[in-house]
Amino acid sequence: MSSISFIGLGGMAHAIAARAVAGGHSIELIGRDPAKAKGLAAELGVGATVGTFGTVPAGDIVVLAVPYASAVPIVAQYGDALAGKVIIDISNTFNADATALVVPDGTSGAQEIAKAAPASAHVLKAFNTVFGHVLVQDRPLDVFFAGDDPQAKASVSAFIESLGLRPLDVGGLEMARWLEGVGPLLMGLARNGAGTFDVALGVDFPS
Repeated sequence: MSSISFIGLGGMAHAIAARAVAGGHSIELIGRDPAKAKGLAAELGVGATVGTFGTVPAGDIVVLAVPYASAVPIVAQYGDALAGKVIIDISNTFNADATALVVPDGTSGAQEIAKAAPASAHVLKAFNTVFGHVLVQDRPLDVFFAGDDPQAKASVSAFIESLGLRPLDVGGLEMARWLEGVGPLLMGLARNGAGTFDVALGVDFPS
């Protein structure tokens, strides 16, 4: 199993990290608040350690679990400390009322993060199409992901599968914008047709 680093200590980091520990991974929790990181590590138990914000993450895969507004500055601050890493951007880029994306046409949050990352790093989009409170439930879920590097995509696909989830590759990183567009779609569905936020997007393959 792999070593996975998490930059960010919010609900999504907690949800993915809990599945990662259950899947046999060693995880490193990194945040600006060391006390919060230590508390989360203690809650997750054996296999969870605490890293130092701004230094080289221990994991080959780094889950960037911070709001999009913070993501690009954090990646720029880390700089070469992220060289050679596979970076999973899980952020949503919709506005305050979840009706539009805040990134300009023709790009995505993941692509902007990739611009700020070292050239040897590989940025992928994943997990933003699953609500955190749904992710912690013991149920089958689909995780859509996008990226450009075949080896990095294979690593992320294997990681997703190790969490008991089904990885679904949607293409290159240019597809990240459309994954980010799923955020407002899910919010609209939850508020209207579904009438509940206990929903998840999935694909049914006809036999």
